[in-house]
Amino acid sequence: MRSINLTQRVSDAVLRSILADLPDIVISTPGKVNQTLSSTAFSLEDLTHLVIDEADLVLSYGYENDINTIATSIPSGVQTLLMSATLTTEVDTLKGLFCKDPAILKLQEKDEEGEGVTQYVVKCAEDEKFLLTYVIFKLRLIKGKCIIFVEDVDRSYRLKLFLEQFSVKSCVLNSELPINSRLHVVQEFNKGVYDIIIAADDQEIIGGIAPKKARAKEVAEDGDHDEAVSGPDDSEKEDAEQPRKKQKLLGKNKDYGVSRGIDFQNVACVLNFDLPSSSKAYTHRIGRTARAGKTGMALSFVIPKELYGKHKPTSIASARHNEAILEKITKRQAKKGKEVKPYHFDMKQVDVFRYRMSDALRAVTRAAVREARAKELKQELLKSEKLKKHFEENPDDLRHLRHDNEVRAARVQSHLKHVPDYLVPVKGRKGLTENEVGFVGMARTSENRLRKARMYNRSKGENVRTAGRKLDPLKSFNARGRKK
Repeated sequence: MRSINLTQRVSDAVLRSILADLPDIVISTPGKVNQTLSSTAFSLEDLTHLVIDEADLVLSYGYENDINTIATSIPSGVQTLLMSATLTTEVDTLKGLFCKDPAILKLQEKDEEGEGVTQYVVKCAEDEKFLLTYVIFKLRLIKGKCIIFVEDVDRSYRLKLFLEQFSVKSCVLNSELPINSRLHVVQEFNKGVYDIIIAADDQEIIGGIAPKKARAKEVAEDGDHDEAVSGPDDSEKEDAEQPRKKQKLLGKNKDYGVSRGIDFQNVACVLNFDLPSSSKAYTHRIGRTARAGKTGMALSFVIPKELYGKHKPTSIASARHNEAILEKITKRQAKKGKEVKPYHFDMKQVDVFRYRMSDALRAVTRAAVREARAKELKQELLKSEKLKKHFEENPDDLRHLRHDNEVRAARVQSHLKHVPDYLVPVKGRKGLTENEVGFVGMARTSENRLRKARMYNRSKGENVRTAGRKLDPLKSFNARGRKK
């Protein structure tokens, strides 16, 4: 079976020669198919099967005109298969365009998305998100690979820099990076090279930014989201501004990132560091774990209303509505027969790490976050496809392709790298090695070369800066004013 990818970046002449070999399967986007049809390099006359994947998203991504053009070009008798995880109005529209008297097949499997997920929620303060994350990964309370979902790209680099303070490696799946770099991150994660991925779930990670129409649909389908957010005591003025508020709210939905469309393998835990904007987005997020009959865990941090805004450096606007969103999540999961259980950390044992968390957060400034974003973007742009092949052929240099290297934008404090013996709980020692626990001295391990040279000169009674100059006789005890 010969297949080609119509979206590859080649010249029209090369594409025409590839299509001249009459491949059995052509894989493409609707826009590229429509473009190729107009250039007469591609024909649908001999088409026998048409498969549209993610049928609930195709129209939402702005392909409506292309889909209509393709529908008019398809010959009669073509078997059409529409693949979708959910049956929406878009799927009904596509059925009307491509199908006559269609049959709906629902696959009921034991390993349905999210079937084996144990769901927990932790109510905590805003800065305690960072504290608990530090404890979870430094004491290795989670075994295996983990995806951490955050609000935006800035937030992802803040968390990465924070974890670097404790020598916990992670990589960021950032939509600003080149497409090859993003794909490489996912591939390496699936191979087990990285254990922690921090995902900014606000943009389409693989294929660009999702249109507002697509992102708006999730919150609209989530029911009375605006009522839960605004409350029943809104004034008439607020009611008049409701359409504008709704547009802003809909435009902020974060479901069209890594929460769907990318195959993450063997994920043990999904950590919702920042809660998503809708219960449907939550379902897609936790669907990254417990796949193919395996079990997994989803842990979500929720900020209660009375604790919102108490810690300004780590506060985000979306956390204001966490409790309302959690209520919708709980109802949605209850309809599926699932339970979102509360999880209570023993804060007496966790609080001993609080001062170390505060030290690390102070080092991760806004300037450090901006520098980290810019630095990683520059590094990734320099890695061309040829350079990548070179490293693959030279395994010793493969470390240069790693995405979890420390960006060192924030000042790293050496005493935070290890966990002092007196802080580790008795049960917390199981996951740590001897090298990770013990006393960490505050003295400098290496001396500054310039400082060492100055000290050497002072010990000889000389001052390099004043050599050959006239000296104050009252200070030098030299009546001539010159150095002996």
